[in-house]
Amino acid sequence: MSLFDWFADRRKTQPAVRGTQEIDDTDALWSKCPECGLVAYRKDLIANASVCSGCGHHLRIDSAARIAVIADEGSFDALDSDLSPTDPLGFKDRRSYADRLRDTQRNTGLTDAVITGLCRVEGIPLALAVMDFRFMGGSMGSVVGEKITRLIEEATSRGMAVMVVCASGGARMQEGMLSLMQMAKVSGALERHRERGLLYLPLLTHPTTGGVTASFAMLGDLILAEPRAMIGFAGRRVIEQTLREKLPDDFQTAEYLQDHGFVDMIVPRTQLRRTLSDLLQLHGAAPAHAA
Repeated sequence: MSLFDWFADRRKTQPAVRGTQEIDDTDALWSKCPECGLVAYRKDLIANASVCSGCGHHLRIDSAARIAVIADEGSFDALDSDLSPTDPLGFKDRRSYADRLRDTQRNTGLTDAVITGLCRVEGIPLALAVMDFRFMGGSMGSVVGEKITRLIEEATSRGMAVMVVCASGGARMQEGMLSLMQMAKVSGALERHRERGLLYLPLLTHPTTGGVTASFAMLGDLILAEPRAMIGFAGRRVIEQTLREKLPDDFQTAEYLQDHGFVDMIVPRTQLRRTLSDLLQLHGAAPAHAA
């Protein structure tokens, strides 16, 4: 058997992973919940932050929808939107990295896998970074790390809290060591932010894995997560083979991690803005007009 055939057989035998689904067909009038099967009018579903009214299942949303859920309407001011990735290693697998970037940028309308900016949450200033899984699995390359670092530095200079919405498969392999360096760079910026006594809140959504989990996703003063989000570093099979034991079915869910002290709060998406406002005020922030 060739190596390619071996990998093909492995893919066929892997169990399906439960996770949130994107609303793919923007022209559809109706949407069916992948968890409970409830058919809902698409506009009603979007009005409910893409959370199923039947079972509470959180469908995956893109960065623009995420910003609309968190930020006050019209308050988000994007930063560093002109930063675009290059191909420093001339990387090529089945396709060249440059071609993948170009196609993904065209299909998503994004320059890379994160949008950063300043906004308000019920009038309270917040520095916000939102990762988008549509862009190469939300992978963390040089531009992702640079944009998040610049946002944190801007928040530090302004005395603002930071939230990073994580949705990522981890470091971007096409950029090799350069992508791994972003873990240290962002973590260093967060340490300087912490030394100023400022609040950092990561929000872990489905999925948050790899180098993102191993760095800024787990460095929050309070770590928030969406219900049933998959959160981890390595995959189940790798961990089971390393430990040589069977793991619980839910061991990488937000609920399991909360029970074991890795997540502080699980916040339904429909309650996020109110909860975030309360947390910011609890930590001394005030609405801009009252500052």
